[in-house]
Amino acid sequence: MMRFAGLVTVLAIVSAFSACQSEEEIKRQRYITEGILVYKNNCANCHQNKGEGLAALYPPIAKSDFLADKNAVICLIRYGQQGPIVVNGKPYNRPMPPQPQLSDLEVAELVTYIYNEWSNETKVTGVKQITPILEKCKK
Repeated sequence: MMRFAGLVTVLAIVSAFSACQSEEEIKRQRYITEGILVYKNNCANCHQNKGEGLAALYPPIAKSDFLADKNAVICLIRYGQQGPIVVNGKPYNRPMPPQPQLSDLEVAELVTYIYNEWSNETKVTGVKQITPILEKCKK
């Protein structure tokens, strides 16, 4: 009986350790969760819930070659774009409105969500990374 209790205790400890997530993974999940909310409130109306875009009006984010330049995406979110944009070889002429109401943290959460969801990234794009990029593209 003691042997069985010991085995159960060891299994419980092993399960507890394997169920724990690192602080970085917890932060990533928090950023993604918040990023989903920012996306749904500010982006999904044009780019759609699954990032597929809307016909010839709004470009897709999912599987978009535009995601190759993360700095440009970060600047585009905050400051928008007036001229045409080419995504996956297809031109889109609708302006992207700026989103100045989003805080640097919200931009970081949004970028983390977009890149984890549609660019196979598995990391956080933190606010400490976002802020200097936004300052640079502001000029």
